[in-house]
Amino acid sequence: MAMTITDECTACGLCLPECPTSSIEEGDIFTIDPDTCNECKDQKDGPHCVEVCPVECIKELR
Repeated sequence: MAMTITDECTACGLCLPECPTSSIEEGDIFTIDPDTCNECKDQKDGPHCVEVCPVECIKELR
């Protein structure tokens, strides 16, 4: 699975430096490459992008 960013994204950029796999790409709204996102399974505290998002627009891709 991977994470995804919904249309509510404000492109604030807070998530960008939090991604250890560089899966987040800038744009009008940010996007996450599902081929490289591993939901931070190898990180102790899980996906940091979710924690820093001020509009809570980063969700698990289903």
